[in-house]
Amino acid sequence: MSRINRRTLLAGSLAALGTPPFAATLHGEEPTRMSLVLTNDLYKISEEKGRGGIARLAAILRKERLSGNTTVFTHAGDALSPSLLSGFDKGEAMLDLLNMLRPDIFVPGNHEFDFGKDMFLQRMSGARFPLVAANLRMPSGGEVPGFVDMIMLDVAGIHIGISGATLDDTPAVSSPNDLKFSETVDTLTRTAKSLRKQGADLTIAVVHATKNTIAALVATRAYDIIISGHNHDLAINYDGRTLTAESEEDARHVVVLDLEMRLKVSGENRALNWWPNIRIIDSASVIPDADTLEKVKSYESKMSTELDVEIATLGVDLDTREASVRTRETAFGNLVADALRHAAGADIALTNGGGIRGDKTYATGSKLARRDILSELPFGNRTVIANISGKTLLAALEHGVSQGEKAAGRFPQISGFKVIVNRAALAGQRIQSVEVNGQPLDETRIYKLATNDFLLKGGDGYTMLAAGAGPDAGDRLMANDVIDEVTKLGTVQSAVEGRLTFR
Repeated sequence: MSRINRRTLLAGSLAALGTPPFAATLHGEEPTRMSLVLTNDLYKISEEKGRGGIARLAAILRKERLSGNTTVFTHAGDALSPSLLSGFDKGEAMLDLLNMLRPDIFVPGNHEFDFGKDMFLQRMSGARFPLVAANLRMPSGGEVPGFVDMIMLDVAGIHIGISGATLDDTPAVSSPNDLKFSETVDTLTRTAKSLRKQGADLTIAVVHATKNTIAALVATRAYDIIISGHNHDLAINYDGRTLTAESEEDARHVVVLDLEMRLKVSGENRALNWWPNIRIIDSASVIPDADTLEKVKSYESKMSTELDVEIATLGVDLDTREASVRTRETAFGNLVADALRHAAGADIALTNGGGIRGDKTYATGSKLARRDILSELPFGNRTVIANISGKTLLAALEHGVSQGEKAAGRFPQISGFKVIVNRAALAGQRIQSVEVNGQPLDETRIYKLATNDFLLKGGDGYTMLAAGAGPDAGDRLMANDVIDEVTKLGTVQSAVEGRLTFR
């Protein structure tokens, strides 16, 4: 089942996959060569403006696997969500396509958990590729079915030890329920020691992690190579000792690390000299793989009939760019928050700007289709209701604007109330005033809040909302509520109207 060419042995926990052993050669004038093909944050199945998408990635992989080098294809997380498809099938189509791509190592990202623990486990049980996450455990503390902490590859007698870790902050930003996540750096430092004890000559970590976590992992010098996802950056750094690399999201630009290695053996002592040759492949330069493209088109076709129905005309411009919805009031944010409030019959509504994912603009006079709404709200979140005090609302708002300068996903888009914010104040002291339906906020009053189930469960750090959840918080898809709202409006006139004012 392993796809690290037929010359490579997957040992350790993956030996049962049945890859034939490779006859090791420790010496020789020619160096041993291995190529690492990196991908991560793969959301869109189709190309956009001639770049990215599954079919172009498949073409890159096909060429690399035919190069003659041992080829290892790593996926550093985020595939099952968020995407237009996943809003319907909770990642089923993406898993099918990943099985066609055949990763050699897959580390889950935080978005793999967007549909909850049960769906995560169901999808991962269908993966026909190796799953690695040393910092992920079941509620009992046992290993997650199908996952291992580390693997060992034998490449021409050189032992390559690989471990991986998912985002340790996943419980705050996704919906893993009671799955357990340990701290990435501590966990991977321990697994590196274990890999070295098992004889690893070269250590590689595949992580879904923040830049700060990656920097902390580099500082340990536990790994020779760190392959990352999560940051959506095309990023490479090599200081002569540790190499870190991440491909651009959606496989628009794919990083390939060509390693040349020489192993010196003297008795029981082994010393590996290695050096990287780094390539960046622009996916626009390849012809999409025909078989994969046919599969992608079949999924696109299935969606088109329902998704391409136009439901409204825009009477205003709409802006869903990340830099907008995560830093200020927007007309689209108002539209979404209004839809939640109206659908729930609530006093007020609050949703997180980070849940709006289209990252685009729409011009006045253009048409909105169902596809547009589902592209903007791809997580499959539900509209839910919480009864919260004015004091809790104030705490939620302070939290929401606490990282506005960082364009954090927690930034609030609101309905039914107005807020004045002092940007210059310290975080936690920025809210100057709140008016609910024209009246000053009453911290002792209970307000009916409409929000999304991700926030109600404490997502994006909104832990203060959980206490207000009722026994029947809601069961409607948030995107469907917005589609209904837009359909009823016919012409969208939502505007920025001073709900969030900064001074």
